[in-house]
Amino acid sequence: MKNIYDFAVKDRKGGTVSLKEYANEVILIVNTATKCGFTPQYEELEKLYERHHAQGFTILDFPCNQFGQQAPGRDEEIHNFCKLTYGTEFPRFKKVKVNGPDADPLFKYLKEQRGFAGWDMEHPIAHILDEILTKADPNYQQSPDIKWNFTKFLVDKRGVVVARFEPTASFEEIEKKIIELL
Repeated sequence: MKNIYDFAVKDRKGGTVSLKEYANEVILIVNTATKCGFTPQYEELEKLYERHHAQGFTILDFPCNQFGQQAPGRDEEIHNFCKLTYGTEFPRFKKVKVNGPDADPLFKYLKEQRGFAGWDMEHPIAHILDEILTKADPNYQQSPDIKWNFTKFLVDKRGVVVARFEPTASFEEIEKKIIELL
């Protein structure tokens, strides 16, 4: 059975990293952006990382400029922004595409494993995203494509994708699932 350990990705300097390096860890894979309404989630992500890293949890950060061009800049600029603004310590990788024919193979796989999980309509931005996406495609919810920045995929210690969280999901819900897997 295929799992995320079958993939290699590029670190922010262009070096190849096998995801086997993260075997036996619980992993949260996130597509991020530095100029998005969800960018402050970096603060919550770092708190999760700090609370659970010692127990075998990590976050893999993949900047993506596909949603409103909200991840401008070079990989080092993005990294420095995240370190200086949010104090992030978790691994950050080279900017990727997550949708379309040029999507990174890892993200193609993640979407095959877990389709769109639906918005938390209690979140103040959920209605805005739903309206924007419905205008572009009334059936957008049927597609497994990533809808926006800060979509998260949770992977267990065997490399199996067990959950997908849209950017409107609560961090309490995400943390509860992480703790279950640790």
